[in-house]
Amino acid sequence: MSAFTLDTNILIYSLDRDAGDRHGVAKQVMLSAPGPGCLLMLQAVSEFYAAATRKRLVHPDQAAAQAEDWMTLFPVAAPTAASVRTAMRVAATRLVSYWDALLVATAAEAGCTAILTEDMADGSVLLGVRIINPFAGGAMSVAAAALLGASAA
Repeated sequence: MSAFTLDTNILIYSLDRDAGDRHGVAKQVMLSAPGPGCLLMLQAVSEFYAAATRKRLVHPDQAAAQAEDWMTLFPVAAPTAASVRTAMRVAATRLVSYWDALLVATAAEAGCTAILTEDMADGSVLLGVRIINPFAGGAMSVAAAALLGASAA
């Protein structure tokens, strides 16, 4: 299995019951992802906490506890000076935002070959990391299911 990571939107949707079909798919992703191959970027965990508390999705204590649980369950990777430099170079091309570039650069540096996200062009490859949008209508996309070893519903 190839190493992969999850973007902040997957983490948020997994708790956001108002997210409709995305909530169900994100919950399925979070249940299937733990194990060899899935790393979380500290950036995504930090963005989760900030967004979950800003949107009042959960109480700050609950958001912190959830983030802590994920950091215990998944191996984590942090940005380095090299990934920041790479992200700035990529962001300067205006293909993706700086924050998306930093997430992908950190993932690439950590050995990930894919990221599950809805924020970048599905199927594209950036810094050797394939972008996979897990949301296909009301079900998990075929590409995401294949990556997770799950079945697309």
